[in-house]
Amino acid sequence: MAFVGKAKKAAQHFETPEEMYLRGGLPRTGEAVPSLWLHQGDVIRAYAEKHQATADLALELPTGTGKTVPGLLIGEWVRRKGEGPVLYATPTKQLAKQVAAAAKREGVPVALLIGSHTGWDLADATAVESGEAIGVVTYNAIFNSNPHVPVPRLVIFDDAHAGEQFVGHEYGVDIRRSDDEDAYLSVLAALKPFLSGLLLQRLEGVPDPGAHHQVRLILPAADPHALAALDATLVKLPKPYKFELAMVRAGLASCLVYLSYGGIQIRPMIPPTFENRVFTQARQRIYLSATLGAGGELERAFGRREITRMPLPGKTPPRSGRRLFVFPDLVAGGDGMALTRRLVGLTDKALVLSQDTVARARATAESLAGKDVPVFGRDELEEEGLEAFAIAKTGVLGLANRYDGMDLPDHACRIVVLDGKPDAVGLQEKFLSERAEANAALSERIRSRIVQGAGRSTRGPNDYAVVIVRGADITKYFSRQDNISALEPEIQAEVQFGWANSRGANPDDVVENVATFLAHDKEWRENGEELVSEFREDAVKVEPPATEPLGKAAPLEVEAWNLAYSGDWTGASGKLREAVVHVGPEATRGYRGLLLYIAGVWLHLGAKDETERARARELVREAALAANRGTWLREMLPLYAADEIEVAPMDVVAVNEIITRLRGRLRPSVITAELAEMQAALAQNEAARYERGLTILGKYLGAAASKPKGQARCDSAWEWGTALWLTVEAKSEEREDGLLPAKDIRQANTQLDQLAHDRGADHAPAGSVVVLLSERLAVDPQHASIAQPYVYLTSPDVVLGMVGDVTAVWANLLTAATGQMSETDQRKHLRSVLGDNGCLPSQVVDRLTQNRIRPGD
Repeated sequence: MAFVGKAKKAAQHFETPEEMYLRGGLPRTGEAVPSLWLHQGDVIRAYAEKHQATADLALELPTGTGKTVPGLLIGEWVRRKGEGPVLYATPTKQLAKQVAAAAKREGVPVALLIGSHTGWDLADATAVESGEAIGVVTYNAIFNSNPHVPVPRLVIFDDAHAGEQFVGHEYGVDIRRSDDEDAYLSVLAALKPFLSGLLLQRLEGVPDPGAHHQVRLILPAADPHALAALDATLVKLPKPYKFELAMVRAGLASCLVYLSYGGIQIRPMIPPTFENRVFTQARQRIYLSATLGAGGELERAFGRREITRMPLPGKTPPRSGRRLFVFPDLVAGGDGMALTRRLVGLTDKALVLSQDTVARARATAESLAGKDVPVFGRDELEEEGLEAFAIAKTGVLGLANRYDGMDLPDHACRIVVLDGKPDAVGLQEKFLSERAEANAALSERIRSRIVQGAGRSTRGPNDYAVVIVRGADITKYFSRQDNISALEPEIQAEVQFGWANSRGANPDDVVENVATFLAHDKEWRENGEELVSEFREDAVKVEPPATEPLGKAAPLEVEAWNLAYSGDWTGASGKLREAVVHVGPEATRGYRGLLLYIAGVWLHLGAKDETERARARELVREAALAANRGTWLREMLPLYAADEIEVAPMDVVAVNEIITRLRGRLRPSVITAELAEMQAALAQNEAARYERGLTILGKYLGAAASKPKGQARCDSAWEWGTALWLTVEAKSEEREDGLLPAKDIRQANTQLDQLAHDRGADHAPAGSVVVLLSERLAVDPQHASIAQPYVYLTSPDVVLGMVGDVTAVWANLLTAATGQMSETDQRKHLRSVLGDNGCLPSQVVDRLTQNRIRPGD
């Protein structure tokens, strides 16, 4: 039979989205949620009462508490008012499909517009344009050089906390050497004016141990001829690079170049979204976010000066699903990988999230999958969709850099593996983290990725999942109390409960505990759940000290990059200098130094007279003073007529020492033999040989290197006169809990004082450091605070990288020493070779001091 109803009339108007929902304004499907959660209704009501006209609004709805339904209801309410098209944007196609399915269940009319616009259904595109349906799109449908979606009345960005990854990366050219070496080498050739001959040779050649150790920053605008050559090279690149270039070519002069052996990234720090008509002409932009940090992350990611934050109304946060954190690297026995395999084997179903390459993420998944357990990766996800994995009885899905946009609720997947710390998604992040010591600017982003990744399988209050935290770097991240304190109290409690039940535990007991959790029966509820609640009682969220200053600086930074993109160098420099006023605290020193340097270069580009040029040079000098690790500044082209960055005293000592050797009775065969001995010694673990290798390394870095005599002394001490001392100790012993014991920290605290006593000095030179080398050790949060601020924990892999660099340096020096070269020229050449290979003492200290043990410093 055919149903007959009343004649159609204009869509009914409702005062609020909540009223539309409650009064049955949406068609009933039988699959819709029974009712809104309390917090969802609170958010919708607050929007209708206070923020209908707010141009940029961020709504906080934590992971697993239902962002999609409130977003759809707000969008549908605005659509029904007939004020123009509505777009709902998601980071990925997979999430777009999930949103469209949710809309269908709720009776919200949507049209799915994903993939190339040439493949869109004309009826769907027309329905969105005319306001008959909400357009569900991906971010890149909006953020591209020629968007084909209509200018909307409202655009809603789901998972907006991932904005940097899905907006910032769209504005730039990203070349991975492993994907296209021809493109890499052609752009590398265009960057030749910014590189020394030796560095260019190493980057062009086959990889060596030291070639990967750092990311270089280049400001191409500093050399107009080189900038023109770079532009000409980029224009000749094939797809997809020509589309990427189209996003930034108009402002290429304002872009930064990040260069490493593995890739080249060319982009502005903040995307010029002001040029995008779909984005900027929308009357309102709503950002749905799991976390609303106050450090300006949203503003920088989307290039907006001001985004109003609307936290969850009410004081009682919604309940999330329960997560059981497990730290396999802390468990007794030391084989975290074997334990992870056992835990995954309990269900033979797991999601593995990594920041590594797609190929390595899949390889990790394969290593964790049991016999006959299928492995899924990016290709399967794109071809078959997430549903194929969700409904599979068994399987391990390995994905790289995908911390958002995947819902695996209920029984779809009970185990999530966080494989490594997500702090280097792209070369810009890697530079900020490792070279500029601007981790404060990344902390909010890293925290969001970890929380999002951990919540992929806890999508509702009744969900539960095991979160396996695997890898030394992410384990160290959770060993810092300041990182834990920045989390919401509920997840703080889960992390601390997991740490307490992993540290030094018997692997069999951990497996048994996880099995109990997965059963989720009376035994877990009466024991485990009660213990987690005890940790929850003491958990208090504390914002990191850098949050407030970074939040105040963000609007000024956005203005600065917009002005630079438009070619107003003087105005852009002025805005950055205003931002620098806010990023003065110790926690943001590295970021301050970077902003000062860029402000100096921009002012120099726009200078109208010598007074402004002098001020530009002064800004560069201020940058060197501000930055904790300013060695990257010595790699930059000097401003015209600028004084060189002041040479660090320890670098002067090293150059003098090596020059004396080179101009004395040089014995190349002895040097070659010692370098070979050093390489072999530092590639193995036997203590006496390793100590000898460290001392040889220090010697060839221009230090007076020795093994101090006596009990409980370091393995090697490197002294650059009275300018700087560095002591190194390798910790190779296995610990049941995988943590650095308090006695080792206390011993490290005394090393510089003992060395000073040996030398008859009252104390070590200012800036001297103690380095503990360990492959897998983290530090117990209870013990970290006893460490002196000059004590650091470093991987032996960093030393291996330095071995390759030192070997390359001396191969060059021995060749050059055989020719005719004046002492002045030889000294200049030596400084250049050491600097290009990261082997000046100031650079060596940078490389060995990435991870300070003591929190808060």
